[in-house]
Amino acid sequence: MSNTKNTEGSQGSQETQDSQESHKETDNTRTTKRPSPMELLRRARGQLAELTGMEAESVSSFEQTEEGWALEVEVLELERVPDTMSLMASYQVELDPDGELTGYRRVRRYERGRADAHRPGGR
Repeated sequence: MSNTKNTEGSQGSQETQDSQESHKETDNTRTTKRPSPMELLRRARGQLAELTGMEAESVSSFEQTEEGWALEVEVLELERVPDTMSLMASYQVELDPDGELTGYRRVRRYERGRADAHRPGGR
């Protein structure tokens, strides 16, 4: 009977070990999973707001690069009355492949009500 208990105990410990390895594989899969494009956009907007103190109003450009991601984010820099005279800015934001901000810079300032005639394609 002691052999039966050892065999059952071995099977039970083997099942536990298999279950633990299965969880490890799942955990590894989770850690290597890339964020979705929407998650990247949310992270970028949040990180830029945290660094600049200004909330992003929109993302006007979003593309994958060799180093990660590049975005152009529109920000309200100075609110004026009427709203069409408010001062806006476009920020170029760089993210690594995991969505962490690696750099940003303001690329232009403009009044909200002004069209940008000299930048073809909205850039």
